[in-house]
Amino acid sequence: MAGILAWFWNERFWLPHNVTWADLKNTDEATFPQAEDLYLAFPLAFCIFMVRLIFERFIAKPCALGLKIQANGPQKAQPNAILEKVFTAITKHPDEKRLEGLSKQLDWDVRTIQRWFRQRRNQEKPSTLTKFCESMWKFTFYLYIFSYGVRFLKKALTSDLHYYYIMELAFYWSLMFSQFTDLKRKDFAIMFVHHLATIALITFSYVNNMVRVGTLVMCLHDASDFLLEAAKMANYAKCQRLCDLLFIMFGLLFISTRLGLYPIWILNTTLFESWEIVGPYPSWWIFNLLLLLLQVLHSFWSYLIIRITCRAIAKGKAGKWNPLHVSKDDRSDIETSSDEEDSTPSVSKSGHDSTTNGTNGYLSGGVYSEEH
Repeated sequence: MAGILAWFWNERFWLPHNVTWADLKNTDEATFPQAEDLYLAFPLAFCIFMVRLIFERFIAKPCALGLKIQANGPQKAQPNAILEKVFTAITKHPDEKRLEGLSKQLDWDVRTIQRWFRQRRNQEKPSTLTKFCESMWKFTFYLYIFSYGVRFLKKALTSDLHYYYIMELAFYWSLMFSQFTDLKRKDFAIMFVHHLATIALITFSYVNNMVRVGTLVMCLHDASDFLLEAAKMANYAKCQRLCDLLFIMFGLLFISTRLGLYPIWILNTTLFESWEIVGPYPSWWIFNLLLLLLQVLHSFWSYLIIRITCRAIAKGKAGKWNPLHVSKDDRSDIETSSDEEDSTPSVSKSGHDSTTNGTNGYLSGGVYSEEH
């Protein structure tokens, strides 16, 4: 085990050529990040997850009920043993051939069977109450950690900054685990990569003593995240004007920070200025590659936000302006992985929430529909 740890913490990988671990030991005159601090993130991540359960149960849920948000689910499919067996054991999305076979076996028309499978899939979706509680938890944490972290932008490393780093790392570890139990969204794989990149960036910046850059990156990301969660909460509470306003604020802040400040300020410093100061070394390359990966994700999500906004403006020309009022085609790019309801024009798409973010907190769209 000692040999593995020595190999993993190799100085020539983690540090510049003229720096050793001994140089980063704490002294009376200076305080440095210590790699062993990162181990605290794992038990803290478990604690954060438990706090979340308590928060959603005893704080978020009463708030939701106070706003008259009920735990009503979508319309249930009528019991049918044959279709249920196909659904659970074979496929949730039967093809045309199977639909025709089931139609003959049950003496039902194909459209009725298709509707049954849609309703059955929607039964597994979370209620609006569940989604509100999840958004309220993320809103509360993002707002708290942003307010806490922004204080350090003009400070040197202190014990509080150690705490800030470990809290952020523990939160993203908790998201890594809870992502498998949270609302399933179409961008699951993208967000999984995002969480991995974020955890790696926090770890690398802490071990490398790049805490200034790390603090800036974390604060920049947290600055807009809580606005989206607030917009989603407003949507679930059917406060559409507030939802629209919050979404516009989120979109403007997201694009300006992640397509403006992030590449011009942070990437320029880590890629070019740090090259001149300390030069490249193995972990420096990985650190900057992860920062570039984040920029790719920022660009993708910004593109979706801009496209939704443009389509909303175009749609608003024919009726009431609503930046979240988008068509079914828009929503198919951003909604949860569940299917849409029957496409009768006058009927809202039950089972989709208008700001359920296909980017897990980075995008929303759709007029407020009848929630399940």
